[in-house]
Amino acid sequence: MPRSVLSLAISTFAIGTTEFVIVGLIPSMAEDLRVSVPTAGLLVSLYALSITIGAPLFTALTGRVDRRELVIWLMVVFLAGNLAAGFAPGFATLLAARVITAFAHAVFFSVGAAVASSLVPREKANGAVAVMFGGLTVAMVLGVPLGSWIGETFGWRVPFLVVTALAAVSVTSLVLLLPARISHTPPTGLLSQLRLLRNGRLVTMYLITALGFGANFVVFTYVSPLLTSVTGVSESMVNVGLVFFGIATVIGNFWGGRLADRLGTKRAVIVVLLGLAASLALLPATAHSTVPVMVNLAVWGFFGFAINPVVQAGVVMVAEDEVPESVGAASGFNIAAFNLGISGGSLIGGRVLEDAGVLATPWAAIFLALTAAAVTGFALKGHTVHPAALEAVTK
Repeated sequence: MPRSVLSLAISTFAIGTTEFVIVGLIPSMAEDLRVSVPTAGLLVSLYALSITIGAPLFTALTGRVDRRELVIWLMVVFLAGNLAAGFAPGFATLLAARVITAFAHAVFFSVGAAVASSLVPREKANGAVAVMFGGLTVAMVLGVPLGSWIGETFGWRVPFLVVTALAAVSVTSLVLLLPARISHTPPTGLLSQLRLLRNGRLVTMYLITALGFGANFVVFTYVSPLLTSVTGVSESMVNVGLVFFGIATVIGNFWGGRLADRLGTKRAVIVVLLGLAASLALLPATAHSTVPVMVNLAVWGFFGFAINPVVQAGVVMVAEDEVPESVGAASGFNIAAFNLGISGGSLIGGRVLEDAGVLATPWAAIFLALTAAAVTGFALKGHTVHPAALEAVTK
């Protein structure tokens, strides 16, 4: 695999770390910045909402920009946003820095896969994309818990500065390793992309994605106060829990793809969502004891992220059947739905926490998961994922 593809993986590692590391730091950030925990949760929800808006908008606006220059400058903006977050004097400044960072994140992921594919022969394209997104996987398993530990040990600002340093490494590697010219086909305009939302099957898939991931982040955004205030563990044990969760998400991602291959999209989505609802239903009981709650976190992570390859592959299949000229845009909208779910779930979780306490958040999450299962059962047509589509999202 060319080193230029590895430079993209470094970028996705930094991006994935900065998006989710904040989950373990919310209590300390809220205390230091003198805001409530639900208000601090806006750092997660508005980040994700900015990705939702920014991905289709700025991808369309930058469609004719040279790919090499674009990905380099996106990481420069990402670096500047994290640097500003690390030195933010107050909550409003920090929130603005996060929004700017999110826009760079959105466009980088929209164009990065196409760039990775263009750097290798066609028969190796899936492998190149897998290597690039492997940086995000490593971020979930290693970057997020390590960054959370650094934040709890040295202060919440330090992880942003560490990510700034990673971004500097990324920019340097992109400058040195990316070829001078990267071929690409400009994407369709924004209005053409928005026409995809007229397709009922695609909209159903997007709704399932948003509700399913929203269920995860109703609780995950506030998992740190749940573990420290209810379970009574130390902040270092929160990081251990994040490691268990991260490893389980990787395993669940692969299992979800295999399940869809055997059962088809509709049945696989229902199985995963019911497993997610069951694991969340156990949280109020297991949260009072360390070992059971750690096991519960792993089971939850397994089911919570198994939905990703199932729905993503389903979206690709539907797009190939009905709008073959817009497969990339259709897949991009599913990424936007994913982040819309994160944003909405975080906002719902914050409101529930404020009104009823952190132990009530799993019940709101269960409602979203079961709603997604109901949408799947009544509105999604049964179909089987094409093997090629499944392979592309599970590698």
